[in-house]
Amino acid sequence: MSDKFKKEAIEWIKIIATALVFAFIITQFVRPTLVRGESMYPTLEENDYLIINRMSYRVGEPKKGDVIVFSTALLQDDGSPKDLVKRVIAVGGDHIKIENSNVYVNDKLIKEPYIHDNYTEGAIDMVIPEGKVFAMGDNREKSLDSRYEDVGLVNEKDIMGKVMIRLFPFNKIGTIK
Repeated sequence: MSDKFKKEAIEWIKIIATALVFAFIITQFVRPTLVRGESMYPTLEENDYLIINRMSYRVGEPKKGDVIVFSTALLQDDGSPKDLVKRVIAVGGDHIKIENSNVYVNDKLIKEPYIHDNYTEGAIDMVIPEGKVFAMGDNREKSLDSRYEDVGLVNEKDIMGKVMIRLFPFNKIGTIK
């Protein structure tokens, strides 16, 4: 083998090894997900392609207003667990009350400029236990969320990560708030 061939082979090996290391690191920190349904409209829409930060809650705690992805006991048509995208409304220790379509956290009416139709169904009055969050969709009329027994309170350990960026559709690329 010529020296030129050996040098080129070593360079290719370095490039491939670097790419594999970067791919491993990226998959540990971020994860793509696709929005299914209308529960987060108008913030997110069906088929929005999102990137979630998987490290957010390994080093920190969920905060009110965060848009999160979490696993549930619900099943998809193919029998696999269903992941949901929702907004954190209250965290451990918070008192949440929903009455007359108003949402109160710690006795303060929260401002929710992101919700669709400014209507929140339900009658909730509870203190959120530590290690759990209360999450709802922005389209409250079409959201299966913590208000309902099928989902209930979300265990922090079931949160996969915080939604960081919408990658698709291209005309809406950007951070999610």
